[in-house]
Amino acid sequence: MFSTRQVNSLAKSDRPFHTILDEEISDGDASEDTIKTYSQQFKLFVSWCNDRRIELTELVEEHIKQYRRHLVNRNLKTTTIALKLSVIRRVFDIAVERGLMATNPATKVKPPKRRRDPAANKNYLELEEARQLIGFLPKDNSLVGLRDRLLVLLMVVQGCRQIGLYRLNVGDIIRKKDKIGLQVTAKGSVRVVPLTSDVAKVLDKYLSARRASGKRLTKDSAMFISVSPNSDGKRLTRRSMQNIVNECLAKASLKYSENRTVTTHGLRHTVGYLLTQAGKPLRVIQEALGHADPRTTAIYAHIVNLWTDNPFDSIFLNSA
Repeated sequence: MFSTRQVNSLAKSDRPFHTILDEEISDGDASEDTIKTYSQQFKLFVSWCNDRRIELTELVEEHIKQYRRHLVNRNLKTTTIALKLSVIRRVFDIAVERGLMATNPATKVKPPKRRRDPAANKNYLELEEARQLIGFLPKDNSLVGLRDRLLVLLMVVQGCRQIGLYRLNVGDIIRKKDKIGLQVTAKGSVRVVPLTSDVAKVLDKYLSARRASGKRLTKDSAMFISVSPNSDGKRLTRRSMQNIVNECLAKASLKYSENRTVTTHGLRHTVGYLLTQAGKPLRVIQEALGHADPRTTAIYAHIVNLWTDNPFDSIFLNSA
């Protein structure tokens, strides 16, 4: 069982705990971001326990359910609650495997079911809106202009996750004769994203601008870099990526509309939605977007079918 000393070390998220996560999560191949997420989420849970004077050594299933109720009362998204509970469950799995706990109190505690039909959450762009966004991207061939254009195109045309683009290096470019792709790492998987000819041209222009600026490119060079005076040449932060995308969406008047806020991940949903609308097989879309679970991909089919092939139209025509 957890000792008091171990509880305190977990609460502080010290190096030994970090090392345990590094060895266990994703079969020892978790990214630094994933380790950080696990560490932060478990610290929050330990803090909640400490506030209620609940010892980790005395945890039972009812305590985990109380924590779930706490999360629900905070009006967190079901996906956020699911993440928090999965972290707790996995950490306690590790504790059981290492003989620190006899049983895992979180094993049977499931997250609340989704409260809304996915079709009600329109966080994607229609085809004309996606074209509108592309039309408002920087047109100049400056280093900043090409960087920002490439970043948004990889999201709204290629469906890349922001985290995958954040981790991307120059050495992740794959060239096969006249074809260009990117080897993207995200969600614990590695996949090659074949680029459209237009996006590939922007990529090559961006790399040329990088070289022309006097920057030496190696396989370990970050793909997207900052050009600000204080961090010139360093990897562009995820926050900066979000700011770039938000600025482009705002210029195109697409960031906010009635009942919709488009985010970086919304651009990825846009690709899934448009591929489904174009009639591409779900299996092809699943592979293109790197979905581990086909049910994730099937959500796009549900959204498209619900709004474009209304089954009720076949019952009553001209009824109102």
